[in-house]
This record gives sequence, structure tokens and C-alpha cells, in this order.
Amino acid sequence: MATERLNSILSHLTPTKSGLSAITQKNPDDVVITLAIRTPLAKGFKGGFKDTQLDYLIYSLLKKVIQKSNIDPQMVEDICLGNVNDSKAAYTIRAAALAAGFPNTAAASSVNRFCSSGLKATQDIANQISLGNIECGVAIGAEMMSAAGDRVPQPFHEEILKTQEAADCMQPMGQTSENVGKDFDISREAQDRFAAESYQRAERAQKAGWFDDEIVPITTTVKDPKSGEEKQVTLTKDEGPRWGTTYESLSKIRPAFPDYGDRSTGGNSSQVTDGAAAVLLMKRSTALKMNQPILAKYVGATVTGLAPRIMGIGPSLAIPKLLGKYNLSLDDIDILELNEAFASMAVYCVNTLGIDSSKMNVRGGAIALGHPLGATGTRQICTGLSECRRQKKKVLLTSMCIGTGQGMAGLFVNEVL
Repeated sequence: MATERLNSILSHLTPTKSGLSAITQKNPDDVVITLAIRTPLAKGFKGGFKDTQLDYLIYSLLKKVIQKSNIDPQMVEDICLGNVNDSKAAYTIRAAALAAGFPNTAAASSVNRFCSSGLKATQDIANQISLGNIECGVAIGAEMMSAAGDRVPQPFHEEILKTQEAADCMQPMGQTSENVGKDFDISREAQDRFAAESYQRAERAQKAGWFDDEIVPITTTVKDPKSGEEKQVTLTKDEGPRWGTTYESLSKIRPAFPDYGDRSTGGNSSQVTDGAAAVLLMKRSTALKMNQPILAKYVGATVTGLAPRIMGIGPSLAIPKLLGKYNLSLDDIDILELNEAFASMAVYCVNTLGIDSSKMNVRGGAIALGHPLGATGTRQICTGLSECRRQKKKVLLTSMCIGTGQGMAGLFVNEVL
């Protein structure tokens, strides 16, 4: 401990290291992740969580955080929830945390940056720790898309709508996907082939049990839609992967957004999904003091904006921005989790950035697993770190596109080798 403290002091007195040597350095004030777990991802409207409320899902996962980490809940100073569709999210996270066993001294809040909300929650907790405002906190992302709120057809004032890019913020996500496909000539075939690979990777990972160390079982109640009979079930695995999916089977699916184009389908777009994921963060010195296992170091995250009508290509801007901040290149990244909101945006990002596909979404992505909006940012951390452990790799990068024209990316160093 004394040696680490001395190294920390010396690092402020010597020229700043750059690249891999800088981000892999260990100091007492580092922000580290000591637990990363998630629920199974269930099909929206018809899956195992279709009759489950958001508050119960969050409550159940937070209880698992306490159980799995063996942490004294009194040590947790703040809990941040990433959620998109629930207007009562701030109430929900506070009540669920108290019921799960966290004391009333542990504060709670909610954040919403659409599909990056889970990563935004992680960034918020990490920044507080880094600044010394707190020493320990929980970031959780959760979404019940089965209970998604209604979309307001015209939410903006007429003065705002006079600006085209402001009006474009109202475009449905399917329309933005078709815009990307047409503007950048991402063919239906390329999208279907990408989607088939996502399904096949998820199938392989599920059969091999690769998800087992990131998923915690959740017990809930499901109602039979015909008889109304309720029964208790325990979900243990993701419902999204469709075993046996091929390019040929996907190529037969009709376009999902015919008013806007003919390239995006229900087979090459992310699934409507219910689920949650959480990470426990603290200072490295705190983790060592509390005998908490250090899974990874949180390095940083960044966000960028772009034209709303092509919001899907956000990662192609956020990833280089993040890498530039740490003097890294894509060659330095061992595992990359890129959200597959639509195959159109994923194919564009792979081609534009020159991403090595063998490093990206090794276990499949949102096309096969699902995309519970607020949970995706934390789900990617859970999956990516688990894959780093399996492969004994170090550097993880996560990224996603964001509705209304944004992109976000996060950087982590696995320490379980």
C-alpha cells in the first residue's frame, strides 16, 4: 500500500506516461470495478419479465449486488440508475435501493442519455469517486421495454421545429437506420450477413456457458395471457439468441420500416428487451482495505454529437475521440463491445474505423441478445469484462449510438488475468 501511494505521488512529479503504459498503471486513487453482474435479457412483451415492474427488477438486482459482493451496504454512498422510458425513475431507484438493503445514507439518482444511459450512470459514479466526492457507489442500468411509454408525435414548439436538425430529433429510430443504409450504401445483404454472425456468436457463447459468470438468476412472476394464471419462474439465461439463425433465413424477413426504406428488418435490428445490469465502483485503496476483488480499472468515457438523422454512426466519432484522449489506437484494444442498434450502423462503424471483427462483440450483440435501452451501457461492461477474463485480455472499449444524434464510448482495463 505504501509503495502504491509512493508511486502515485511520483507519477505527479514525473512526465506523464502515455498510451497503454499510462492506462495500465495502478494507483491507490484509481476508480475500480469490484463487481459486474446483470440479469438475463428477456424478450419484450412476451418474455419472462413481461409482467415484472421496473422497480422489482432493480430491487432484485441490487439485492444481488449486496449478496455477491459481500459488501457492507453502509459503505455505498451513491447509486445512479440509467433509464430511458420511466418518468418515475428517480423515485424508483431510491425506493428500490432502500428496500434492497442499502441504508438511507446511500443517495440515489437517475440519468437519461438514451441508449448510453448505463454508461452515463457509470461515468457519473466514477467521476464522483475520482474527484473525492465519494469513495464507493453503484451504477445500474435498467429498462422494461415491455412497459415503454408512448412516443409523443410532436413534442417540440413550432419555433424549435423551424431548425431542421431539431426537427430531425423526432425521426423514429428505424428511419435513422434506413438513412444510414441509403446515405452510406450499406446493403441489405451486408446487414443480414452481419446479423447472422451476431446470432451465431451468441449461440456459440450461450452453448459454451460463457455468459454464466455475468448473469445472476432472477425470480419473478409471469401471467399466462390466455388463462390469467400466475406462476413463479426463475430466469437464468438470455431469451434473445435464436439458435440456427443463418443469412438465408434472415434474408427472407420483410423490411420493418417500409415507409423509410427496405434494408432494416426485425432480423437485422436490435430486439425489444427487458433487463438490467450493475457495476460496483470504488477507489482502489478502498477496495484493498475492504478486501474486495478488483475486476477492472475504469479509465474514462467520452461523448460526442452528430446529425440526428444518422445517429447510428455515433460510435465512429466517439471511439476515435476517446482513443485520442489516451494516446491509443484500435490496435491497443483487445475486446470491443459495440452496440448493435441496427446492422446498418454496426457495419458502417466496422468499415469506417477498420475494426477487427474478431475482437468485436465476440458473444454477439444487441441484434442477438437484445437492447434494453438504459441497461445496454452497463450490460456491455459486464459482457466485455467477462470476455476479457475468458481470453485473458486487458483492454476493453465499449461504445454505442444514441438517439437524437450522439455517440458515447468507455474504456476499461481488465485486471483478472
